[in-house]
Amino acid sequence: MDFENKPMLGYGIYTVPDIAKILNLRYYKVQRLLNEYWDNRIAKDLGERYSWTDGKSKAVSFHTLVEFHTFFQFREAGIKTQEILKAHQVLSKKFDTAFPFATAYILKLIRIAGKKVLFQISEDEIIDLDFTGQFNIHFLVNFMKKLDFQKEDDMAARLWPLGKKRNIVVDPKYQFGHPTIEGTRILPRIIYGMSLADEPILFIAKTYRISVAAVKDAIYYCSKEAA
Repeated sequence: MDFENKPMLGYGIYTVPDIAKILNLRYYKVQRLLNEYWDNRIAKDLGERYSWTDGKSKAVSFHTLVEFHTFFQFREAGIKTQEILKAHQVLSKKFDTAFPFATAYILKLIRIAGKKVLFQISEDEIIDLDFTGQFNIHFLVNFMKKLDFQKEDDMAARLWPLGKKRNIVVDPKYQFGHPTIEGTRILPRIIYGMSLADEPILFIAKTYRISVAAVKDAIYYCSKEAA
């Protein structure tokens, strides 16, 4: 079972503020999720930590970031934290992965039956989670549409936070996993900064040799983040 608990090229480096911005989540919720659950209860079961630290702040890899999004969607549906953690534990051991909530073939096992969310592993093996809210399986379908998965292991490889028709991508292989304009190493905040300085969109596009659509996407992404 491979862990990503030290800074490595190609795996991304995301602090708590980074995760909160990319996934549009509250800072304190992400911090609690990392400290109390992933680095404590889940890590204790698996004998490893999910994060690393420089003594001041913690950071995690791209796959942990993706798992956080899945977890919060389950919680929004009213599934108890204890049940989600149990499912994570069982799925981790069953499929020998530290990141079951970031793996396509596992997420595709989800079914809805009445007031239960089921991971239907086989006809005889089912993990069920009770929920109290309005669970909509489309949240996973829609989120998976924003992800690219590796062919060799079905693990999440890239995230398109605005969807794949837009030009912003989170790729752990570039810029330590921070959002960039697709096909470049340009950070959206650089484009946004020029926009705030009243530089014309066409001028920005020509300066960085990117499309006008890419400039507009960068501005939109950063303006949402700043809102």
